[in-house]
Amino acid sequence: MLEVKNVQKSFGANHVLRGVDLKVEKGDIIVILGPSGSGKTTLLRCLNFLERADQGTMDFDEIHTDLKTASKSTVNQVRKKTAFVFQNYSLFQNKTALENVMEGLVIARKVPKKEAEIIAKKTLDKVGLSERYDYYPSQLSGGQQQRVGIARAIAVNPDVLLFDEPTSALDPELVGEVLNVMKNLAREGATMIVVTHEMTFAQQVASRVIFMDGGVVVEEGSPREIFTRPKEERTSQFLHRVLRDDYEYNI
Repeated sequence: MLEVKNVQKSFGANHVLRGVDLKVEKGDIIVILGPSGSGKTTLLRCLNFLERADQGTMDFDEIHTDLKTASKSTVNQVRKKTAFVFQNYSLFQNKTALENVMEGLVIARKVPKKEAEIIAKKTLDKVGLSERYDYYPSQLSGGQQQRVGIARAIAVNPDVLLFDEPTSALDPELVGEVLNVMKNLAREGATMIVVTHEMTFAQQVASRVIFMDGGVVVEEGSPREIFTRPKEERTSQFLHRVLRDDYEYNI
């Protein structure tokens, strides 16, 4: 479905991605873990050209392109097949929840307003915000704002959903409501690539876990393999640091 090879990206002298390969099949829930600065978010942003990679190739269904030299038309094709959920919500503050979800449908997809409104209401209902259509972002909690962001993403019916640390900006008590929405999407067969520090989500929902450090993929495998039998010492060190020292889980 989606495969990128040898993704390289530098910011000045900082070589952030050092030849990353990633393959995604339909229905995969891929969770990318790693310390800050490991290149997780940059990789995600390169997948839909929010950042332009310095090197690498992409095969996405019928699309084959060079990540550095992809044309504007190809970039638009890729973006129509993906949707990005940002860690800081990125909502229009002067638009209601309903209008935020409708915006991408009307402006980017040219969906008629009446049809866009029906779709937007349906997706807001799906994320538990049926009573919040006319609320502005300033009237919503962080968890509700992020759920609007997710509704906006799924409204365009993308082939792949890209989540960039979707709970990192939330108060701890609001994390669960966003993760529950994501779990429901996973159960319904959505294809998702999720950069997160939520280890329980990775263990319970991921079909594959990727651990990155220093701009490379150190290790990948099933949740059970990564969390209970990591092959690489660097993976084990990371898990010991972010989890309790005697981490063993029944997955």
